[in-house]
Amino acid sequence: MKFNGILGLIILIADIFAIIKIAQSSASTGLKILWIVIVLILPVVGLVVWFLMGPGDKRLKL
Repeated sequence: MKFNGILGLIILIADIFAIIKIAQSSASTGLKILWIVIVLILPVVGLVVWFLMGPGDKRLKL
């Protein structure tokens, strides 16, 4: 039981970090909103996808 709570807390902290980084990025407002929604709706998957595709040159261009 404690492991699930700790894991959930780690995911929450990572999601908050990702949302802050997304909001501070130089991407367009629409793209920022899209990434934030993805991270909020799919906390684990969205975080992984953002980490792989979002930052830097790998940013998803729509």
